[in-house]
Amino acid sequence: MVESIDRREFLKKTAVLGIGAGLLFLPRGLRFALPGAEALDYPDLVAVKGGKPEVMFDRAIKSVGGIGRFVKKDQSVLIKPNMSWDTAPENASNTSPALVANITKHCLDAGAKRVVVMDHSIEYWENSRKSSGVYAAASSAGAVYAPAEKEGYYETVQVNGERLKETLIHESLLECEVLISVPVLKHHGGAGVSIAAKNLMGCVWNRMEYHSKGLQRCIADFLGVRKPDLNVVDAYRVITRNGPRGGSPADVADIGSLILSPDIVAADTAASMLLGRKQGEVEHIRLASEAGFGQMDLSKLRIERLTLS
Repeated sequence: MVESIDRREFLKKTAVLGIGAGLLFLPRGLRFALPGAEALDYPDLVAVKGGKPEVMFDRAIKSVGGIGRFVKKDQSVLIKPNMSWDTAPENASNTSPALVANITKHCLDAGAKRVVVMDHSIEYWENSRKSSGVYAAASSAGAVYAPAEKEGYYETVQVNGERLKETLIHESLLECEVLISVPVLKHHGGAGVSIAAKNLMGCVWNRMEYHSKGLQRCIADFLGVRKPDLNVVDAYRVITRNGPRGGSPADVADIGSLILSPDIVAADTAASMLLGRKQGEVEHIRLASEAGFGQMDLSKLRIERLTLS
């Protein structure tokens, strides 16, 4: 069961779609891993199409060496999904509940001592937690829910950013040994897209500070505090317009894909192309690349592309 934990007890213990039949975001000339081939090293990024989110994750994580490459015995893990909106999973404004549950199971099977799931909800937290389905799914898998609705759960942290100099960060992020960003891919009115880097705004208290100081720059600046160890982008059902919440079924497209990479810039670059964005077009992704937080040039990466039957 997911348990809601208070602060004291806690401190003790991610309409222009170029999809077609394949994943068209992949530049020509990349080296693809063939099915059954033994790679000398792990791919930098895995792109999967044609399965449910949880099934695609199983295949993608296997390609990069298994969850045990990222989560060791007795480590604490924070899974950061999108669960900010009081909407049903079909709306695509929140991460797939089944995906979050499956990642939780993988982490616990790897020996994690604790898996925490949290998000600073934009809409009323209790309704969002219930409607998104993420809370119940994480509960069934054995995760712990970290409340985030009070300022007391956050601590002031200095940020060596160009615009972001300090911010209030949730204690679960400060205390975890492994961070996994699991956003749903969607359009965002301010940032252009909402993927793994934008997803980390759900770990801060004073969101409006980002907007007043420059949203794109602050999203990139935050990566100087903590980059995820693994990024899993849920691109099974995505919001193509009117994001990040969406307003109607017409805003949602089923593209049945998943992107996985330890490199947050690479993951966001590839995923943004699924929404028709050109490489380097999204400002905060470009700024993060220029700051050295990851690789935006996908032609320099080893990418494995998988299509499930």
